Amino acid sequence: MNMPAPPALLVEDMPPADSLEQRLQADLRSDHAGETGAVWIYRGILALSRDPEIRAFAREHLETEKIHLAFFDNWLPRHLQSRVLPLWRLAGWTLGALSLLGGRRGVYLTIDAVETFVVEHYQEQIARLQHQQEHREVRAVLRRFQRDEDHHRSDAAERSAADGSNQESWIGRRWRTVVGEGSRLAVMAARRL
Repeated sequence: MNMPAPPALLVEDMPPADSLEQRLQADLRSDHAGETGAVWIYRGILALSRDPEIRAFAREHLETEKIHLAFFDNWLPRHLQSRVLPLWRLAGWTLGALSLLGGRRGVYLTIDAVETFVVEHYQEQIARLQHQQEHREVRAVLRRFQRDEDHHRSDAAERSAADGSNQESWIGRRWRTVVGEGSRLAVMAARRL
């Protein structure tokens, strides 16, 4: 499921984050917090799982998330980053660890749910920037990250289906709701904190 490596993202090609309007800065702060959480989801999985398939899945997607996080780390000055990054690390690690309670199916369901939310979250931002010519570099980064996250989502969904998990149980549906609602609340908090 490896995707070809895209060209490097260069912070130097981006407008200074300080020059962007406050709403966009808040969106980017939530994106940075989300990418922090994503890195730690996979770290939580890797810390506790001994399943070779799950470990390979987590390592592959962790590498992409680390690229996203490094980009935001380098682009956003410290004062524009979330003030509660340790909370997003803990929340991500805990979510990754908890997903293992459901075995492979739990991990794939969790990643599918998280990435479904993230793809929609990026799409909302892209749509808001669609008609603003001065933000084409920001849109391009968001689109690229959205494609990567959609790959993670579809990979998890395909692996879940291949693992015989075609039908989601009521527990799975509830878990998906909890993960989606938790992600929505985290974005709201990260935009402000």
